Amino acid sequence: MSIPKIVCQNISKIFIQKGSQRVHVLQDISLEVQDNEFLVILGPGQCGKSTLLRIIAGLETPSEGSVLLDGKPVTKPGPDRGLVFQSYMLFAWRTVMGNVEMGPKLNGVPKTERRKIAQRYIDLVGLQKFENHYPHQLSGGMKQRVGIARAYANGPQVMLLDEPFGQLDAQTRIFMEKETERIWQTEKRTVIFVTNNIDEAIFLADRIVSLENKLPGRMASVYDIDLPRLREHTDMKFLHLRQMITDESTLIL
Repeated sequence: MSIPKIVCQNISKIFIQKGSQRVHVLQDISLEVQDNEFLVILGPGQCGKSTLLRIIAGLETPSEGSVLLDGKPVTKPGPDRGLVFQSYMLFAWRTVMGNVEMGPKLNGVPKTERRKIAQRYIDLVGLQKFENHYPHQLSGGMKQRVGIARAYANGPQVMLLDEPFGQLDAQTRIFMEKETERIWQTEKRTVIFVTNNIDEAIFLADRIVSLENKLPGRMASVYDIDLPRLREHTDMKFLHLRQMITDESTLIL
């Protein structure tokens, strides 16, 4: 049995708001993520799934429990984890190349080497010939590709994606799901992907962890997705799994 890449042990999170009001966001989340696994955390809005991702990223501290990466406690952000947000989070004054090479630049990588690194991932996400474009010159899908390339350019062991396609139109979203699957197959990493979209979860995941539709967020179900890649949304097994998850999700509302 392989050692898990990531272990979440009894994670709970309580936010203290103005005065003494306590908001219990997560309750007793325990899960393991294997090396190179594509894990999807599925749940509706306001169920704590983004908070869980931020705890794994080291941007939030759990009120109880711990996160281990390769057996070591996660206490802060680090280059071993790349994070892609729903909002594009690009530097408006920098080109595509300037955005993607920012991480290696901050890490002191010499210009020639970091340009090679950035170009590799620009090519990987299909943005050749757009290296000198600025964010305002790009479509939403292209901006998110820049964000993915920038995260990969830091050489992370784990990719964390927080509803990255939530702002895209339906057609672009499906295209980006296929691109994400292609990139993951090309550049294997452990991926934790947060979404509220059941079809997206089934299309991408090796395994889906669903959270209940209420606070505090608790694990509801775990689904092993035994479907060949590339997947088709019209495949009968795909449709059966979607119906099963939809029905079970309704039961925990």
